[in-house]
Amino acid sequence: MRICLIIDDYLPESIKVGAKMMHELACELKGQGHEVTVVTPSATLKAKREIGTLDGVTVCRFRSGEIKNVGKVKRAINETLLSFRAWRSLSSYFRAHPHDLIVYYSPSIFFGSLVSRLKRLWKAPSYLILRDLFPQWALDQGLIREGSKIEKYFRFFEKKSYESADTIGLMSQKNLEWFKEKVRQSSKTEVLYNWAANTPVQAETNYKEQLGLSEKTVYFYGGNIGHAQDMMNIVRLAKKMRDEAKAHFVLVGAGDEVELVKEAIQKEELNNMTLMPSVSQEEFKQMLAAFDIGLFTLHKDHSTHNFPGKLLGYMVQELPILGSVNAGNDLKEVVEEAGAGLVSVNGEDEAFYSNALKLLHDEEYRILTGRNGKKLLDAVFSVEAACKQILKTY
Repeated sequence: MRICLIIDDYLPESIKVGAKMMHELACELKGQGHEVTVVTPSATLKAKREIGTLDGVTVCRFRSGEIKNVGKVKRAINETLLSFRAWRSLSSYFRAHPHDLIVYYSPSIFFGSLVSRLKRLWKAPSYLILRDLFPQWALDQGLIREGSKIEKYFRFFEKKSYESADTIGLMSQKNLEWFKEKVRQSSKTEVLYNWAANTPVQAETNYKEQLGLSEKTVYFYGGNIGHAQDMMNIVRLAKKMRDEAKAHFVLVGAGDEVELVKEAIQKEELNNMTLMPSVSQEEFKQMLAAFDIGLFTLHKDHSTHNFPGKLLGYMVQELPILGSVNAGNDLKEVVEEAGAGLVSVNGEDEAFYSNALKLLHDEEYRILTGRNGKKLLDAVFSVEAACKQILKTY
């Protein structure tokens, strides 16, 4: 079968979890004997398009404006043009290379018109991997005013994205329930968990030694450092733990709260926290192999229930998970029932602190919890399971 994957971010240019997940999906599909094409934008491309391969997967890149780590207005304009630019650059390729199945990833919400056009051209069904319920989370956090023109603008494209899908896969049962209650559309919906290839790496670089943390237990956060995560939640935890001599926090990534975190580290004189810029996927894996505890946080005002992809990287490397979620998020149940980590509700700072201390002072518990995470990954979050579920809809 010929399968087209569409995403707004891809390897090797990207360091995002979504890009990694989609490449792992592409490689697994190829390994099962399918022909796989990835369609993705590039802000660095000089020509209007570039067609190459990565690990045997055909990658069609089209020229686009910047959509990552740029101002909100510039990003909105460039994302709005994604479908138009993709068709303008690759229409001749699309006509010459029909596919049997279209799989597209959200974010972004702006691929709906491209998918709709390709469905008509190829007479092919489509599957939407829905990971980001935007603009809902922006409304929840007051970044967009309900009923405003900007909300109506984003809702138009969100609706188009949903209408272009024959099947929509949401990342958790709670998200599925929310979606069925709040969103009116005719597409089939189901839970499609995030996934990761179970391929741990051996630490080749001693990052603890490089950072002067050889004697420390390191809490590692890797990914978007943005408003949706509420990074000050981690800053508050580090502040409470500044007297714990063995504890250190390493944050790696980019986003709209980087400067906020930098200022807080300086103002509070948090010598137990290190903030680093984004790194390549390979370097990120090496960091996972070198550190001790996988850390995540979600903003308390979310009404939807995100399942951060970074958790899967923690599970691959058998890192115990320490997390903080919005109230009602079933991620807490999934992680704790598997014995894969400790998760509290954002705002319950004492519980977050208590969980952090438990993982700091009980090394045997850390090891057991990390192993349980690996078992959870194999049982629920494998790339093989994701492939099987997506192909089942064809």
